[in-house]
Amino acid sequence: MTILILEALGVLVLFLLMIWWTMFSGRKKGELPPSESSEQRDEGPKGPPA
Repeated sequence: MTILILEALGVLVLFLLMIWWTMFSGRKKGELPPSESSEQRDEGPKGPPA
């Protein structure tokens, strides 16, 4: 029973490490600030509807 709990905890730690690695690895200050180009992209085209 103890081995199963230790194995489950090990898998959980490995899973959390993989999530942290893919989200924050290589970024100096965490998430990047939003840029103006991404805001314009979200609003859609500025022209008249077709």
